[in-house]
Amino acid sequence: MRLEIPDHKTLIHSCEIDIRWGDMDALGHVNNTVYFRFMEMARIQWLEGLQIGIDAQGCGPVIANAFCNFIKQLEYPGKIELRSYCSSVGRTSMDVYHEIRRTDDPHTLYANGGVTVVWVNYQEQKSVPIPDSIKSSLLVASSLKL
Repeated sequence: MRLEIPDHKTLIHSCEIDIRWGDMDALGHVNNTVYFRFMEMARIQWLEGLQIGIDAQGCGPVIANAFCNFIKQLEYPGKIELRSYCSSVGRTSMDVYHEIRRTDDPHTLYANGGVTVVWVNYQEQKSVPIPDSIKSSLLVASSLKL
């Protein structure tokens, strides 16, 4: 079953990541678990770019669910471009989607996926409002109504 990515979404971040030799499995392609690591790296880069630090004593993101559609195998050597998008921004959660393409084959979608991010108070283990700085950055990125 392939999960669909919505058409209405806002580009929030793009980065390039090298495929490492150790990312491959015994079958010679990038292991499925690594795609989730690629998506995580992109989200962390995005938050760091917004100067949102992760403090285990404060508030921050928690992944409520995650999925990946594996469309075409990635192999070493290579470099991927990972584009991140945001949609369905609520008071305490938002959906973040990703597209993975090789930089030497930018017209081919190799994988896509996403997560639902919930902002939580780590100590209280309760959801809290998404920071205004994140919502403001999304408004700048598009005409997304928050």
